[in-house]
Amino acid sequence: MNHPVPGQPVQVPVLALGDVLLVSLQGELHDGMAEQLQQDITSRISTSRVTGVVIDISGVDIVDSFLGRVLAEIASTARLLAARTVLAGMRPAVAITLVELGLTLPGLITALDVDRAMEVLSQGGS
Repeated sequence: MNHPVPGQPVQVPVLALGDVLLVSLQGELHDGMAEQLQQDITSRISTSRVTGVVIDISGVDIVDSFLGRVLAEIASTARLLAARTVLAGMRPAVAITLVELGLTLPGLITALDVDRAMEVLSQGGS
């Protein structure tokens, strides 16, 4: 089990499943972690044959405007690098919050869970 090292930023694991990156967000994602995640995903897409990114937010209770913007930026960057992004597992309260904040998350496809997100990517549709 990895424990945070004092003074070192905690990283969100990014798993490769074939040509898809799977990111599972759990709990609160601090601003620095969100920015690091964006850099990690961009780097992985640009150095491998990734065609899709699934971000599972089922373990996230709150998405603030900063995290919403980071998710949209991940999707935009991935799209520019020829990969699609699917946001999976959004809770109803999170969806309501995003609407209240006026965040539309352009470029993000949504799915109810990770299995459906993988289906969306395998079908090639949006």
